[in-house]
Amino acid sequence: MNHTIIALGGFAGWTLVLSFILLNMRAYYTFISSNKIALNSFSPDGSNTPGFGQRLTRAQLNCIEMLPAFAALVIVASLSDQLAVMNSTVMYVLYARIGQSIIHMISANILAVLIRASLWGIQLALLLFYSYQLLISLI
Repeated sequence: MNHTIIALGGFAGWTLVLSFILLNMRAYYTFISSNKIALNSFSPDGSNTPGFGQRLTRAQLNCIEMLPAFAALVIVASLSDQLAVMNSTVMYVLYARIGQSIIHMISANILAVLIRASLWGIQLALLLFYSYQLLISLI
């Protein structure tokens, strides 16, 4: 199977895994925790679930923010028969995304933030490179 399609499926799957973990965390705060939060009171940014809850929320939102751009590039590459542009390096987008999310959930100290930002930079650089390569090939 094509690495680009695998990476897109993996990215979407990872986003769903984080969403599932977030759902369970919110269920915990709603039904089990001694610090109950009403189901309709969760902040979109996770600010009322400090610590891990807020970091998990941001990690999940980071995935949701980047997934459409990644998916759009895969679609353009696929429709223009240019998947080869992405194929050799596209798994690094997925690996960097998973690494960024895990680090985001683990810690917010300065070293973790620097590593997380570097992993985001790798993703962004690769997506910009793919955009450029696809544009050049289509012109």
